[in-house]
Amino acid sequence: MLLADPPPDIELVRGVPADLNRALAAGAIDAAPCSSIEFARHSAEYGVLPGLAIGSDGPVRSIILDAPGPLTGLDGADIAIPTASATSVVLLRALLELRAGVRPSYSWYDQSAGSDPIAAGAAAALRIGDAALRHAVPAGRTAWDLGAEWTAWTGLPFAFAIWQVGPDLPDPGIRRLANLLHQSRTWFAARQPDLARQYGPVYGLAPERLLRYWASLRFDLDARMQQGLLHFYDLAARLGEAPPTTSLKILDVA
Repeated sequence: MLLADPPPDIELVRGVPADLNRALAAGAIDAAPCSSIEFARHSAEYGVLPGLAIGSDGPVRSIILDAPGPLTGLDGADIAIPTASATSVVLLRALLELRAGVRPSYSWYDQSAGSDPIAAGAAAALRIGDAALRHAVPAGRTAWDLGAEWTAWTGLPFAFAIWQVGPDLPDPGIRRLANLLHQSRTWFAARQPDLARQYGPVYGLAPERLLRYWASLRFDLDARMQQGLLHFYDLAARLGEAPPTTSLKILDVA
């Protein structure tokens, strides 16, 4: 989260992860907390701001697969995946195809349209963000938390998004942005109860539930988070989702 009143020379652009991914690739924005898979797909052009991530070390609560039962039972099943996400879709493929050993089929759906792909015939549906937090999985079905499944499989945290910088932002701007974002993280940590009361109704969530969600997130791109990210990139390359990526181009902002 950014500071309550960002400097007047900084323009904030809002969007779901897929929108931000496209905007950064097109040069329409200079930096964004893009889907982490985007760095592997654009490592020649992008840099990574140090110490900043949006991830989890266990359950994430906001990336949920609504399924009829065990993941091993999804072989050949039709799974609906949201157009709003990129990293979560690749993570789901890794968990299903490389961990569970199943080969489902996938179909895209627009989560923002409010439609229910399971009611339309899909065997399972991946839900992300606010939609996942608000969705109540019906009795008899299973809610698979992708953050929990990743950590149970690898023993590592997972970075769903990292702050990525395009090639045209000059070094002074990169340093200033990194400093502001670290200040923002501190500002957010000190005000979570007040922010939950303010924004819970906006997202249709009780403040207590929003606080529990925030408590499940990890915002530091530390050594373990980097290890988890590089392991994810290895799996993504095996799936053909991105070129091989063996290092992160973390920018020097000192």
